[in-house]
Amino acid sequence: MIDWHSHILPGMDDGSRNVDESLSILDMMMCQGVDAVLATPHFYANDESVEAFLERRESSIEKLREKLPKEAPQIIPAAEVRYYPGIGRMDGLEQLRIGDTKLLLLEMSVSKWTEYTVKEIIDIAGNAKFRVILAHVERYLPLQARGVWERLLEAGVLMQSNAEFFLGFTTKRKALSLLGDGYIHFIGTDSHNTTSRAPKIGNAYEVITKKFGNEFTMHMNEFGYAVLGQYKK
Repeated sequence: MIDWHSHILPGMDDGSRNVDESLSILDMMMCQGVDAVLATPHFYANDESVEAFLERRESSIEKLREKLPKEAPQIIPAAEVRYYPGIGRMDGLEQLRIGDTKLLLLEMSVSKWTEYTVKEIIDIAGNAKFRVILAHVERYLPLQARGVWERLLEAGVLMQSNAEFFLGFTTKRKALSLLGDGYIHFIGTDSHNTTSRAPKIGNAYEVITKKFGNEFTMHMNEFGYAVLGQYKK
């Protein structure tokens, strides 16, 4: 099982505060069946350069890897890149892709997007250097004009949802409907800690398996590893 969105790297952002907390989060993930986790700390272009971010991320990963047990999930370096108008022209954007892939995790604004924004996402998705994934789409999907999601899917944009979406009393039915209809491709914990924002991906997969069956869940994971390419279970 892959966790497609997490804030497990110590001291990087508003997620894990230190190595011990990171190890505790990873232990919870491992108990839920996670064997690969995308480490996606926030990247804000107005706060720091790509080079400074990558230097901090590498340092954080190394501190964590020094303490990782052998059975810990594989950590794949990535970033949750905050969208801004013109981001497609940003120098070094390709350095923020997931691991050694072309995948780029974009965090969009929780608002109704302009036509410019929609076209820019589609333009980035059409660039041979990138394959766009939108983070926690449930936050902004309901706010968009009719037809936006279909246009993005047709352009090859992939969608990630948080596990919590499948567990809420008022959101579970919608989450399962979107997943079944192909509007959601990946699930992430978006975990920040072991308390208020703990990983619950195992619970989400239980809900999904109960609804769609083991074969559906297996295919979800197979598709995820296929998209990641060289990263294997």
